[in-house]
Amino acid sequence: MPSRIASYEGIGVGEVFEDCAYHPCLCVKIDAENDEIVGVSLIDGSFPRCCSIKHCGIRKLSIAEALEWKVKGPKDVKIEPHKKWWTQI
Repeated sequence: MPSRIASYEGIGVGEVFEDCAYHPCLCVKIDAENDEIVGVSLIDGSFPRCCSIKHCGIRKLSIAEALEWKVKGPKDVKIEPHKKWWTQI
């Protein structure tokens, strides 16, 4: 189950998180001073995917969850049909 990231100590570079658009992302930079976590989308490779721990409610994912998200999307979140990337693959 994905876990909510409550502080910048809860994630590190090289780990996977879910951004505001529910894309699983590989964390490439953490800037706690400016409240920013930066990642690369594992869905479409888009970069930068920038989020805030304080304002975005991001979650840490396991590799297995990231792979499942890529194919099926997150199972615990309702997403508008036009934003469901997994139906476009």
